[in-house]
Amino acid sequence: MGNRAVITAWHNTNPNESGETGIYLHWNGGRDSVEAFLKYCELQGFRRPENDNYGFACLCGVIFNFFGDGLSLGIGPTKNLDCSNFDNGVYLIRDWKIVDRKEFAGSEQTEYTLLEMLLNIDKCQPQRMQLGETLIKEALIKEAYKSSN
Repeated sequence: MGNRAVITAWHNTNPNESGETGIYLHWNGGRDSVEAFLKYCELQGFRRPENDNYGFACLCGVIFNFFGDGLSLGIGPTKNLDCSNFDNGVYLIRDWKIVDRKEFAGSEQTEYTLLEMLLNIDKCQPQRMQLGETLIKEALIKEAYKSSN
């Protein structure tokens, strides 16, 4: 039992049939967690994973640090990952946003607020990489302001 999902960069191919690289999450595969992992990487200024593998590696590092073990995260070709996982399916991402979803027919998880998840993710990162509560809150306020105008 888990809260599984696969994350892969958006391309014009079916992730179940392609050799695209994917991230398998055994836990925290709900949209609220995945959006927070992506937002954290965006706030860090990491390269976008659809453009190069460094961004994908950074996303993996953030998730790995959050879990604190090697048992909740997998990496490989999406065709070898559990895309039909009966939990959260496959998230297709671009520009650190979810742009499409495959293999999902359930209801969205809304257990965590974005701020709560970002702060928890930040606490799990190496100290030299942590953004801090103030920066995270300011970034969310700035984004909310931009969205309202």
